[in-house]
Amino acid sequence: MRSRVTMVLAIVAVLLGGVLLVPAAYARLAGDGETGGGGGGSVAAPAPAPPPPPTLAATPVAVNFKGEFFSWALMDRESGEISGSKNMASTSSTESMIKSWFAADYLNRLGDKALPASFKKDITTAIRDSNDDAANRLYRAIGGAASIKRMSSTCKLTDTKPGNVPGYVGWWSFTRMSPRDAVRLGDCIADGTAAGPKWTKFLLDEMAKVRGTTAAKDQKARQGGGRWGIIDGLPESITSQGPVSMKNGWTPLNYDGNWHVNCLAVTDRWSLAVMLRYPIRSGLKYGAQVCASVASQLVTPQPGAALKVPQQPVGKL
Repeated sequence: MRSRVTMVLAIVAVLLGGVLLVPAAYARLAGDGETGGGGGGSVAAPAPAPPPPPTLAATPVAVNFKGEFFSWALMDRESGEISGSKNMASTSSTESMIKSWFAADYLNRLGDKALPASFKKDITTAIRDSNDDAANRLYRAIGGAASIKRMSSTCKLTDTKPGNVPGYVGWWSFTRMSPRDAVRLGDCIADGTAAGPKWTKFLLDEMAKVRGTTAAKDQKARQGGGRWGIIDGLPESITSQGPVSMKNGWTPLNYDGNWHVNCLAVTDRWSLAVMLRYPIRSGLKYGAQVCASVASQLVTPQPGAALKVPQQPVGKL
């Protein structure tokens, strides 16, 4: 029927000198829902795919750092690729950052056994409050220096070595580690290798509950507040995606006159470490701000990037 109507319209158009109504136009006017014949309807364009959620990704970092040592590394946990500063294989003392491994190694060696209440408390206080006495008990329970060797082999660390500072040889806090190895440690904990399948979620949850600031009131002789640094440089668009597990390390050391500050954080998408040595007079907050600055510069895309309209180049049309 439609083809006859179209033919009639064509003849009328020729006779009257009018414009031919094409079949598609007729179909729209007629409201015909058929899909056969010469008719055709408008097809809606597919909705654009939503942009991927913000993450941390390799990009140049610029920090006006005043100190002896500044290094950082970032691991993309999906690809395993590590990027960072040119000296990301250089080492500094781990300080309390290594307490995350003590907890992981104890839990892995525990296996399917129940976690004794006393050691559960030690893990909680060693991680959340960076308590030294709790960390020492864990360290003794897992065999002392043998555990640090086990950390290197289990997590495939390449730069880590025992500390060799005169007068402090054998102290776990002086274990030398690079940011490149630190992000490997974070990944090793997050993927379940370090603590084992039964205990990994428990440990990551403890690391996500680190508490306390750089303020003097939160810094005690045997423990201190450690929720600062990388976490402060992350926008809500990242922290809302899931928990950020972390373990920092920080000590002012008289033998070289420096703060030794380390920041480690890990999520299901990335692992980031920043390691610093700088004059004690600059204070702990300075190191926390440097760690935050590195993290904020690695956020991809940068907050507000979608609102920036690219400018057309000026030239002849």
